[in-house]
Amino acid sequence: MSQPVPPPNQPYDSQPQDGNPYAGQQQPGAPTGNPFAGQQPGAPTGNPFAGQQPGPYGQQGAQFGGGTPFAPVAPARDRVGLGLLAGVVAAVVAAAVYGAIIGGIEHEIGYAAVGVGFLVGFASGKVGGRNPALPVLSAVFALIAVYFGQLLGEAMIAVKGTPVTVSEVFFDHFSELNELWKADSNFISYLFFAIAAVAAFSGAKKASD
Repeated sequence: MSQPVPPPNQPYDSQPQDGNPYAGQQQPGAPTGNPFAGQQPGAPTGNPFAGQQPGPYGQQGAQFGGGTPFAPVAPARDRVGLGLLAGVVAAVVAAAVYGAIIGGIEHEIGYAAVGVGFLVGFASGKVGGRNPALPVLSAVFALIAVYFGQLLGEAMIAVKGTPVTVSEVFFDHFSELNELWKADSNFISYLFFAIAAVAAFSGAKKASD
């Protein structure tokens, strides 16, 4: 018997093999074992953040641990009140020392007036800071300190050899003491006021720098 001849122009691979009429054929869209085979670039892959660009703080946040930016430093509070209090205390102390020097030597010293002004200004500026009003107020406190210091010196000189105390003259006879100070004052006395005021202004400026 003659064997059957395959039809012409038919691919050899399309012939049935081992009795399976579909062997060698590949259906379109059939799974090949790779669930992502055939996907286009940019298609969802199951990661909702895939393909996203990092934000403007992405690299900085990673560098600094993702924390929030540093909060600005709060400005320092105005300490003018404390500066004024320090100036008043320094003026009282300086006036007492200045008066004791005048009463002890019965003579005014220009360097002592400079020390009074500088002490008042330095204390005010050191505690109060760079407030522009403190140097001016320090000069005023220095003038008051020199004035009361000279009055105290006059009282100490006046009570020498008498049973009257300095406090009695200073508080009970203040008007008479003030008249005595005016009679003894001269150009040098008023010059000490100016020196003390300048020293106080300069001391407050230097202390606040």
